[in-house]
Amino acid sequence: MSAPPARPLLRLSPGRDRRARAGHPWVFSNEIVMNAAAKALPPGSVVRIEAEDGARLGAFHFNPHSLIAARRLSRDPDAAIDAGFWRARIAECLALRERLRDGPYYRLAHAEADGLPGLVLDRYGDVVALQANTAGMEAATPDILAALLGLMPLRAVLARNDAGVRGLEGLAQEVKLLHGEDARATIEEGGVAFAVDPLGGQKTGWFYDQRDNRARVAALSRGRTVLDAFCHTGGFGLQAAAAGAGRVTLLDRSEHALATAAETAARNGLGERVESLRGEAMEVLERLGGEGRRFGVVVSDPPAFAKSRKDHDSALRAYAKLARLSAALVEPGGILFIASCSHHVGTGEFADAVIDGLFRARREARILGIHGAGPDHPVHPMLPESAYLKGVLLALG
Repeated sequence: MSAPPARPLLRLSPGRDRRARAGHPWVFSNEIVMNAAAKALPPGSVVRIEAEDGARLGAFHFNPHSLIAARRLSRDPDAAIDAGFWRARIAECLALRERLRDGPYYRLAHAEADGLPGLVLDRYGDVVALQANTAGMEAATPDILAALLGLMPLRAVLARNDAGVRGLEGLAQEVKLLHGEDARATIEEGGVAFAVDPLGGQKTGWFYDQRDNRARVAALSRGRTVLDAFCHTGGFGLQAAAAGAGRVTLLDRSEHALATAAETAARNGLGERVESLRGEAMEVLERLGGEGRRFGVVVSDPPAFAKSRKDHDSALRAYAKLARLSAALVEPGGILFIASCSHHVGTGEFADAVIDGLFRARREARILGIHGAGPDHPVHPMLPESAYLKGVLLALG
């Protein structure tokens, strides 16, 4: 048997190796000697990268057309990146999640932090949603699918490949079944059984990142009225109802999301204590404030206000406005939880924007906690910006 062809070798430009040597999982295109051979490599190729002095930096997925040109797979430049590699790496993710969570409902793989750069896997019992956001992970999808099916008894696996970042890798957007015939599923969280539609819902079907925060809010909601703004399918509000909230109002602009939430409420025996409001959340919050409505607990968990760096300043103003409008609806002694999933907005500046909104609402507050995503969304030590989710929990006077 002939030896496999040598893995392509790329070198870093003089003086551009500091970050890679320190263990950063990305190498940018302006750090690599982009000669004709490098530019000719197919997107998604596995390459070796060395510093100018020959220091071996590992095996990487490479895309010559992307700003983030290389993403590290292994510190061993000669590691076999084959079916066995993907199975072993996903098995590690599975073992950790089974220690972190009760029941098969979690983010199974969280990209770079799990040594799977550009890959997100969400598990809904016997269904897994896969999101391959890089050319390398797109090429590896058949092996990843085989690993998933070999490690878990899965009824369906789907590709939820409709994230905008795929365009930066030259990839088309698509949503399709990879295995099975029906990807609809049910998850259990906070005493509520939620229907999940990974093919038709938002993102990969469910926002696991807020799981621990939903539990925190639910624990503070017994006997209180609750407003869940930007509710999607009611994750915060319905768990608050299950925990004993007296009345829950769900607010979202999506008719489909509210209908799904209503079905979940009815199926879990919560329908009599849950009402829905449809509309643009910021407008409805302002109207409710003008009407003098007050709630014991208010949750405001909007989509990202800063989808790119250019949106940073306007996003901070929007978060301050959201905090002002939300705080005005909290009764004295009540609770406010407000969140941001904009990774272009840092935790400190988000908290400052919230505080500014509280000042404008003339509300006294105590910060009970500043929280991120749950432990099934780990953060790579060299990528602090990947800690995208932040939520401020407050008691208002």
